[in-house]
Amino acid sequence: MAGSKGKQKTVRDMILSLALIGVAAAVIYIFVPHDDHAPDIKRVDYSVELAGARRAASYPVVAPQGLPASWKATSVRYQAEDSDRWHLGFQTPDGQYVQVEQSAGKRADVIDTASQGGSATRHTERIDGRTWTRYTGGRYDALVLEGTPGSTTVVAGTGSLAQLTDMATALRIK
Repeated sequence: MAGSKGKQKTVRDMILSLALIGVAAAVIYIFVPHDDHAPDIKRVDYSVELAGARRAASYPVVAPQGLPASWKATSVRYQAEDSDRWHLGFQTPDGQYVQVEQSAGKRADVIDTASQGGSATRHTERIDGRTWTRYTGGRYDALVLEGTPGSTTVVAGTGSLAQLTDMATALRIK
């Protein structure tokens, strides 16, 4: 029977230790602040990059005009060495992502990269007097501008078709 008391004490100590660890974990959980919402993404000013891209690119570079202030520009870049690639990314008012991609590179590659694997549908949209083809099935849905020899323009992202259309409508060449 002497051996049995030692085992009972060991089991009791283990249970007490687990309870103490549980209490400590609960205290840490309660008092350590949690941030359950997405981080605030910094707004970027793309005017300098846009001016440089418009001077350097081999095609007319587009950018939105007249979007509500609730659309936040979050990323911008122009890469002359990468087929004159222009990129402008936005966070929509509801937290989705919409980007404008332009390039003088191979059309199929530009569309595949911008839509991340999308395929053309049979649907076209007439937006602000221009024809855009809808792409789906990739990571992003996309609208691809037709009739632009020498470059490809894609509006793509996680935003709704209405948001992609809003961006396409706002695009201007200055």
